[in-house]
Amino acid sequence: MKIRTIFIAGIIQGSKKGKVLHNQDYRKDLKKILNKYFFEAKIIDPVSVHPGSAFYTYETGREVFHKSIKEALSSDLVIAYLPEASMGTAVEMWECYKKKVPVWTISPLKENWAIKFLSQKIFCTLKELDNYLKKCRGKF
Repeated sequence: MKIRTIFIAGIIQGSKKGKVLHNQDYRKDLKKILNKYFFEAKIIDPVSVHPGSAFYTYETGREVFHKSIKEALSSDLVIAYLPEASMGTAVEMWECYKKKVPVWTISPLKENWAIKFLSQKIFCTLKELDNYLKKCRGKF
């Protein structure tokens, strides 16, 4: 499998009420890992493109949500970061699963059905993903 495009899915609002976001620092750490092993791949991070999306108007938010799903579907690999449940990420995972786009999930929730049944690979931590990629270096 040649990986040219990687889409970063992951918790943004999760179950927080209002326009409150989860810490997004994981995206920087994840990109650092991915760039180490997939240095030629384009990495799509919707939060980098739309950092204020929680404050968008209804129309703009809807447009960005659907555009993100299309971007995930056009990727060679989706990496989902889920320290807890996220409905938006679950939708991206479901759509990718249906179209056979591989989803690798980083989460301690290995028994969560969306994670268990929609992920091709599951890693508990970013470190576990990094170790896996180190072992597989050059095979992608």
